[in-house]
Amino acid sequence: MRYRTIGSDPKTRREVSVLSLGAMLFGTVTDEETSFAILDRFVEAGGTFIDTSDNYAFWINGTQGGESEALLGRWRRSRGIGDEIVIATKLGARPLAPGTGYIDNPEGLSAKAIRAAAEGSRERLGVSKLDLLYAHIEDPNVPLQETVEGFAELVAEGTVGLLGASNHWTWRLERARSLAAAAGLPGYEVLQYQHSYLRRRADLPGQLSPDGDQGVTGGDLLSYLRAEPSLTLVAYTPLLKGSYVREDKPLDPAFDHAGTPTRLTALHSVAQETGATVNQVVLSWLIDADVPSIPLVGCSSLSQLNENLEALDLELTPEQREKLDTAH
Repeated sequence: MRYRTIGSDPKTRREVSVLSLGAMLFGTVTDEETSFAILDRFVEAGGTFIDTSDNYAFWINGTQGGESEALLGRWRRSRGIGDEIVIATKLGARPLAPGTGYIDNPEGLSAKAIRAAAEGSRERLGVSKLDLLYAHIEDPNVPLQETVEGFAELVAEGTVGLLGASNHWTWRLERARSLAAAAGLPGYEVLQYQHSYLRRRADLPGQLSPDGDQGVTGGDLLSYLRAEPSLTLVAYTPLLKGSYVREDKPLDPAFDHAGTPTRLTALHSVAQETGATVNQVVLSWLIDADVPSIPLVGCSSLSQLNENLEALDLELTPEQREKLDTAH
């Protein structure tokens, strides 16, 4: 396993594995026995970075979520897991009532909501401190200053370590970080966005905005990350839900543009050269890209996890990287 430091403050920064395990469907679609086996194998391989959210997976059974965090709590207690494993969770998108969702009825990012949600996550996970806490989605109804101060209060109290944001427009990230810096408060240091080798169209409306999908890595966010190398990008859905390799999982229409076939050709060419799978090439490319990221992989079986772990042994040559990078 390889590792990377996230965060800049010596008091809160952590060393984590360069591959993160997503627990979104653990405790719902993926049963407890299988979930525990995947978690055990990840830790056995040196994995130390696990991702969840307070709303996972509300859409499966019409709940408010929390099943994933609760399962991780049971796993931690049964295995005697301490702070050697970094568990990241998210808040802001948990439905306020069963049968609703984050589009019509989210908990939001008010100071009151942040505190209540963080307390609920700590209880379900069975921890006294959340290692990394993300603002899951934007809350345009709450002043950014209140959100920034709400998160900072928890850091000051010692119940939260690092702060992060997911699915925010880049300008709102920068504004929130600027507000925090001006006030001498901790700001977002880890950014979780949908990022993969194939590029999505940027002209399609998103679920939460007619201007596009805030959760997709675009040129503005990549440019921001180049200018702020202390920030960490965590790439969710890096393998596009199996669409790179499974015929029964067609690519999302957002990838239907002229650049996709060219990049797929390059990807398959490099996979053939290396003898690795397409998924492994994607993960290797992400980890050591010029704007590096930590791929967040969701696995429903040990075989899927093992394939992903083997990507850590794949070292692409400069020529192979150039072939991938220059395909348009």
